[in-house]
Amino acid sequence: MRFLKLVTFLLLMISLQSAFGQSSSALKKRKEAITREIEELKRSRSKIDKNKKLSLNQINLLNTQIRLREDKIRTINTEIKMLDTKIISSTTEVISLQTNLNKLKAQYSKMIVFAFKNQGAYNKLMFIFASHNFNQAYMRLRYIQQVGTFRKRQAKEIITTQISLKKQINELDQNKKEKTNLLMDQIVEKQTLGKDKEQQSKILTGLTKKQKELQQHLSRKQKEANTLNKAIQEAIRKEILAAQRKEAERRRRAAAAEAASKAKNNTDKPKPVASGSSILASSPEDAKLSSSFLGSRGRMQKPAQGIITQGFGQQKFNNVTIFNPGINIKTAPGANVYAVYGGKVSKVIYLVNSYTIIIRHGEYFSIYSKLKNASVAAGQEVTARQSIGKVATDITEDLTEMQFQIWKGGTPVNPSGWISQ
Repeated sequence: MRFLKLVTFLLLMISLQSAFGQSSSALKKRKEAITREIEELKRSRSKIDKNKKLSLNQINLLNTQIRLREDKIRTINTEIKMLDTKIISSTTEVISLQTNLNKLKAQYSKMIVFAFKNQGAYNKLMFIFASHNFNQAYMRLRYIQQVGTFRKRQAKEIITTQISLKKQINELDQNKKEKTNLLMDQIVEKQTLGKDKEQQSKILTGLTKKQKELQQHLSRKQKEANTLNKAIQEAIRKEILAAQRKEAERRRRAAAAEAASKAKNNTDKPKPVASGSSILASSPEDAKLSSSFLGSRGRMQKPAQGIITQGFGQQKFNNVTIFNPGINIKTAPGANVYAVYGGKVSKVIYLVNSYTIIIRHGEYFSIYSKLKNASVAAGQEVTARQSIGKVATDITEDLTEMQFQIWKGGTPVNPSGWISQ
């Protein structure tokens, strides 16, 4: 029974170690990915800083670097907490195995002493022949055999326990060393984070001194963004109007057919056509596509491989506030852009020296801006993960960055919750 308990205990610890190993591996991969992103941002910032020009991208990239550094510290903290749990578990296991080993050795020692005192064949025979009857003699013979078998099993259990104990002690030592290394990494990252924030403060101070230049820069950027947003809104408005006309025509024909067949009273009037964006999902096909697109929220892949450098919504820089209707993704030069979901290309726009592609998914639209080319055309059906163009590079700042938006009808929504991180 004791042997079975030991085996059960060891199996439980193996399963816990396996789960810990999987979680630890995921955290290590996450930490390595963050480190690569930080290094990439540092290289990009170095190129921008060499230009010696005031740039909003300077603060954007530094803010992203700080965010990633904080994320890395949180990941390290999670690793440390997991190791603490593992160390406590391993310590408990070592104590349990050591206690069990001491008991096994004590029992084995008593058995050896007993066997030594009764090791002669004569003593064993006398023990059997002293039986009162045949059944008792048979039972005593079985007892002697079982004692020998049990002694061998005890010896084997002692060896197994010693091996497990040694393994757990080694793992415990490794976990303690790993925790020490993580604590050192944590200190280094916190110190670097402090330096990044000092640099952030210096850049913000420099921007404050050049408030007028900053205002002009932001005004120009906002004007370009407004021009593009108006073009996007106009394209979506036309889609809505086209859907309304199509639905109105469908209902007119249906009403005419009903009147001709006298299926309904002549006084019946067709219902008014919806005026909102819901008209985009009025047909069964569009309704199904809208539902499917919504159902994939949180599981779509990013339209391009890279780092999100600017989020959705209002962005404040000193006393200046601008609105970003999507997210900005920094990529490698010439990176491909992919459709996040299947749909139909609504429009391809060329504005602000770059292309913008609008893809309709029923009531929803995915929008890809700052592209140097477009490999699809309006009216074309596209599939999920199909390449639709390449990201443009801002040659003045040597920065390759695209913007990704999602609209529900005529309203932009935060794309961050739609794509997998």
